[in-house]
Amino acid sequence: MKKVARVFFIILCLLFALFIMKYPLHVTASPLTWTVNDDALPAANFTKIQDAIDVASSDDIIFVYAGTYYENIVVNKSVTIIGEDRNFTIIDGAKNGTVVFIKANSVTMEGFTIRNSGAYPYVGVHVERYFFGNVISNNKIINNSEGISVYSSSDNVISNNIISNNSEGLAISFSINNVVSDNLVISNDNSGIYLYFSGGNTISGNTLQDNLGGVSAYFSSGNVISNNVISDNRDGLTIDLSSRQNLIYHNDFDNIYDVRTDPDLVNYWDYIGEGNYWSDYEGQDLNGDGIGDSPHNITENNRDNYPLMGMFSTFKIVLSTKTYIVTVVSNSTVTDFEFEIGEETGNKIISYNVLNANDSIGFSRVMIPLELMADPYFVLMDGSEIIPTLLNISSESAYLYFTYLIQNSTISIVSSRTMQLYFDLLAQYSALQESLNELNITFFDLLEDYSSLLVNYSRLLESFYALNASYQQHLLDYSLQMENIRSLLYIFAVAIAVFMVTTVYLSKFAHAKIPPRTETAEGG
Repeated sequence: MKKVARVFFIILCLLFALFIMKYPLHVTASPLTWTVNDDALPAANFTKIQDAIDVASSDDIIFVYAGTYYENIVVNKSVTIIGEDRNFTIIDGAKNGTVVFIKANSVTMEGFTIRNSGAYPYVGVHVERYFFGNVISNNKIINNSEGISVYSSSDNVISNNIISNNSEGLAISFSINNVVSDNLVISNDNSGIYLYFSGGNTISGNTLQDNLGGVSAYFSSGNVISNNVISDNRDGLTIDLSSRQNLIYHNDFDNIYDVRTDPDLVNYWDYIGEGNYWSDYEGQDLNGDGIGDSPHNITENNRDNYPLMGMFSTFKIVLSTKTYIVTVVSNSTVTDFEFEIGEETGNKIISYNVLNANDSIGFSRVMIPLELMADPYFVLMDGSEIIPTLLNISSESAYLYFTYLIQNSTISIVSSRTMQLYFDLLAQYSALQESLNELNITFFDLLEDYSSLLVNYSRLLESFYALNASYQQHLLDYSLQMENIRSLLYIFAVAIAVFMVTTVYLSKFAHAKIPPRTETAEGG
């Protein structure tokens, strides 16, 4: 029996081993955090960033203390590298090679100054071909041959960086579906953002100033270029060499040459009734909605059908973990945008300052998500109410348009819970009043019908009385006639009786005068 049990146990162990071999258990370790410091204090794991990368595993975090690190680092693992302060955590390539070379997926690089790459083809940050999903955020990328280079890669995010004083700011080549947002791209020798054989990329929310060219696109189609400030460049936007069907809207253009493009190429310059702001647009806005009444012609095949009459600004409001976008189109300088909720009143308030030049009439066209702030709205300028025009454009957003004369003032847009309740009650009261009016109309209609019926009833009653009087007269006549008939019947009956009595009497009298017969005579 013991031998059988032992054999059975050995068989179970073998089967379990085979199961483990076929279905191995995968254990995921928690990410580790490694520290790097080029000084003795505070104490860190490494003094060089590359040493930390070499030791780290995928998903680990490398935290780098402020300091200057003269390195050319190669990131070949999916790690997050965070600098303590982008102004004082510096990776310096010492004019030699590429400063940061990314050769992995899902790398995050943020919080650094990245500077002094070698001459072209070396760059500040390079994302190598076939790697994707990397994040380059909140860095200062300065004094490189190219600031950032993305080559044959996709789904990368490049955001909130300062990219300045490079030969080329940001170059995206043979790449798709990348997002370039909220970067300050200034004072680069050539293009601020350069697209080459790339499509499906989003260029949004960037400020591109004082470059030779703001955005340049060659052999690049299907990109979205929106909500950028492109100003003080020689060339604002260059679209050439078979670049088609790019969507360009909500940008502010103020350059020596706003657009350079081949007249035969067709791109789209407005979206859902709003286009771009052009500093040289000479059209008018007679209907007062912040949109030019005539198109802005770029070439024969390219025109902005809905040019903005003022510069376009976007503001993000985070409320209960959700982000809302408020946009302002204004010919004033808009500063100090704020959003607040009153602690006691619960009122939601958007406020910003406006500055007008040369005593001109200022205007604002404000888009507010209804989920963030519901109608009714009260617009105040330095505490005094101004009446806005509510443009009925979207079921999800409210568009307000208003004008002002004061050069420097504070605009406040208030959405009040109390006033909302008041207007809700007012709307209900109006609905009840309307129902009451309808009931009154119905009542008066019924009253009129009743009056008509009453008149008809009176007429019928008069007819009835007349008929009744006639009936009574006929009834009286009938009674008299019946009385006469009864009298005649009495007379007739008396006459009959007299006649019968007379007849009987005469008959008897006549019978008495005839003599009786004898029997002889009868026998004879």
